[in-house]
Amino acid sequence: MLENLIKAQQLVDSQVVLPAKKIARLRDAMKHASLDAYIVLSADPHSSEYLPQHWKGFTWLSGFTGSAGLLVVTSDFAGLWTDSRYWVQAAAELACSSIHLMKMIAEQEFHYINWLVTHMASGTKVGVDGSTLNLSAARVLQAALQASGIHLYSDIDLLNLIWEKRPALPKLPVYEHNRFYAPVGRMQKLYQIRSAMRNKHAQWHFISTLDDIAWIFNLRGSDVSYSPVFVAHALISLQCAVLYIPDGKIDALLRSKLVQDNVHIASYEEAPAELAAIKPGSRLLIDPRRVTYGLMKVVQPGVKLVEVVNPSIFAKSCKTEIEIDRVRETMEQDGAALSECFAWLEQTLGREHITELTIDKKLTEARARRRDFVFLSFPTIAAFNANSALPHYRATLQSNTPIKGDGLLLIDSGGQYLGGTTDVTRIIPVGRTSAEQRRDFTLVLKGMIALSRLKFPRGIYSPMLDAIARAPIWDACIDFGHSTGHGVGYFLSVHEGPQVISRYASAESSMAMEKNMITSNEPGIYRPGKWGIRIENLLLSQPVDTTEFGEFLCFETLTLCPIDIRCIEQSLLREDEINWLNAYHALVRQRVGQHLSGDAKAWLEARTEAI
Repeated sequence: MLENLIKAQQLVDSQVVLPAKKIARLRDAMKHASLDAYIVLSADPHSSEYLPQHWKGFTWLSGFTGSAGLLVVTSDFAGLWTDSRYWVQAAAELACSSIHLMKMIAEQEFHYINWLVTHMASGTKVGVDGSTLNLSAARVLQAALQASGIHLYSDIDLLNLIWEKRPALPKLPVYEHNRFYAPVGRMQKLYQIRSAMRNKHAQWHFISTLDDIAWIFNLRGSDVSYSPVFVAHALISLQCAVLYIPDGKIDALLRSKLVQDNVHIASYEEAPAELAAIKPGSRLLIDPRRVTYGLMKVVQPGVKLVEVVNPSIFAKSCKTEIEIDRVRETMEQDGAALSECFAWLEQTLGREHITELTIDKKLTEARARRRDFVFLSFPTIAAFNANSALPHYRATLQSNTPIKGDGLLLIDSGGQYLGGTTDVTRIIPVGRTSAEQRRDFTLVLKGMIALSRLKFPRGIYSPMLDAIARAPIWDACIDFGHSTGHGVGYFLSVHEGPQVISRYASAESSMAMEKNMITSNEPGIYRPGKWGIRIENLLLSQPVDTTEFGEFLCFETLTLCPIDIRCIEQSLLREDEINWLNAYHALVRQRVGQHLSGDAKAWLEARTEAI
């Protein structure tokens, strides 16, 4: 017992001392660089959601493990800005440090800039690593600071000076996405990109986002957790293309295939010099939200920047018919894995010691047995009772809660398969559920069904669909603080654009809903300290009718996993909603059941009975 207490205290001590020492070292580096403030971003040069280890300096410095945030450090203040998804997590992880949690809401994306302008005097100097700051955000930051007489310096990476044993760039090999799964060839995709370039009269197009690069060139990698991409930049001209990749990641056979398609390989470090070599008078197409200020600074003043959303974002968001067929097959495999895990869970609860981490492990093992599985698409969220009220909770050795007694277990998980990317959330009742829990569950289900059944005009801006899923929840004077839906890639990023179903997003033409997009549908209700409920399926937008009012789309539900009817307060459901649920469960039983046997198949049949 004493030994365990000593170890626990040592863990607390390490959490207290290490961030403080690192902040102190950063302040020393700031002093030597004559900087009054320094901004540390949770970002890399590629606008990635999940970062390669080399760029996880924000986490290394602060101790905060959430995937979104930034840190501002001055001589006497350190503040970490993050949004509502991470407030509880950040408060816990920063509790023993001197770093202040600065709560940011969706409408205040640049709240930290207001803080700098308010607290920094005219003539002071603010530093940031420009290689990780996107061009659009840099312009906002620079304009605000300049208006207050504050100077911005973006050419210094102070973390590189203080981060001992900083991880190197990833060295894992790049491989080709098999033609069976990638039916559109590399040359066809490059032709699409060049057509978009010609439409904008651009001779060059520079891309840094890793999922766009992987899609265009039909290549995949393992450089980033949960996403099959690789670190690279790309420069495409009307005649050829260059991939800037860390040395040693492309073997001779793949290199020769790329050269045959007039795609050349250069060292990762060569990208800035070749951007700088583009001649004045040329037109360079870039996406200002997806290239960094540091890289764009090297472009010669005479080069005209054509600023639009990357054409590949639109192209890859609309899946081909063959890709959709692969996704449907993948959903059957994923549904079978979920059924096996959930069947095991119900049989084992109360007989063995099961925790949130146990479920994470068992579900990963179930997916790993399925055909074409590669790895998870994001960290599994297995959250029991109060933990489920944290939308982005992840169990750790310190927070790992046993699954026992009464309550609700939220499981949000997904997989990367060669034929698609999955993302699904289900609620499992444990022991007895309360009337209030069943009411919340049913309201969320009503919202999910409402969006699933929707017909809508093709081209409608995706944020406008958000109210459909929220309406049944709003009717009870309840709301939730995250988006209702996001785009999903094809063996690529689980969070993909351009579409997002969100009341917090500005409706823009770039977010138009088109056919063959895959979008999540995940409304929720969260009661802090009690429970959280989220039900999530992936939807495919499909043509439904063309009338004198235009072309209309509807959603096909792709995800195949039972929705636990034991959590439903049936009196709150209309007949048409019950009919939708019964039809969905019949489809799940038919398509997933063919991949199961024994206990898992028996569980599936029991959980898909009509109500």
